[in-house]
Amino acid sequence: MMNNLDKQELQAFIIHALKEDVGDGDHTSLATIPQGRQGKAELIVKENGILAGLAVALEVFNTVDASLEVALLAKDGDIIRVGDRVLTVKGNIHAILMAERLVLNIMQRMSGIATTTHQVTEVLKSFKTKVLDTRKTTPGLRFLEKEAVRIGGGVNHRSGLYDMILIKDNHVDYAGGIRQALTAAQQYVATRPKPLLIEIEVRNLDELEEVLAIGKVDRILLDNFDFDMLKQAVELINGRFVSEASGGITLENAKQYAACGVDFISMGALTHSVKSLDMSLKAQLLN
Repeated sequence: MMNNLDKQELQAFIIHALKEDVGDGDHTSLATIPQGRQGKAELIVKENGILAGLAVALEVFNTVDASLEVALLAKDGDIIRVGDRVLTVKGNIHAILMAERLVLNIMQRMSGIATTTHQVTEVLKSFKTKVLDTRKTTPGLRFLEKEAVRIGGGVNHRSGLYDMILIKDNHVDYAGGIRQALTAAQQYVATRPKPLLIEIEVRNLDELEEVLAIGKVDRILLDNFDFDMLKQAVELINGRFVSEASGGITLENAKQYAACGVDFISMGALTHSVKSLDMSLKAQLLN
């Protein structure tokens, strides 16, 4: 159930999130519900979409109270409809209520991202082009948001600044130009103990021509190219390097970008402005 998530990282996140929410106690539950009271709740879908975050929800319940009985009625990546029940939880009511908001916040956010990503992949399914996420994520939630992209059928780009070299426009300008930036990056990679791919962003066809003349890169990022220029760029690259388009790509125009022949499109909108999928946890009292 844990998919690609690191359990240690997830546990640290859950503990921090619970501390943020619970503080020195859930005083509403402590004030209104007797200790030890048992109950049941079911998580109900209120919007159609793609389910994501169920594995994380299970970890939240287990962290709050390992004696809670959680039954999963679906799996991450499933198509879900209004009214679907995706899990039930039974046990101590105080524990259920302590976990409720964190579970919903995670699942609603992740399911919204997975749903949007799935919509894009459906648009792209007749093309070779794949959709990538970006680093435009919520601080502290990147690992969950990228997992949601993967569940929705997208491809994860670099996780952070540490696992790939991506030379963007500011790097080029600060380095003194494309040749200087690429040469320095190639020399740097040659001295590192771990392999690092090199990608470079270009802003126009002149910069692309310069990169092609230098070579020794793994991927070329074509940023804010219009469709005519993007088609020309793909023809110039001619399969020698992996191509990626970025800048202003949306669900509505993704197909047009794919039709230009790029290998990847990267979309910050998958994570930075997605709408969460509506869900609720409905309580039932046990006798």
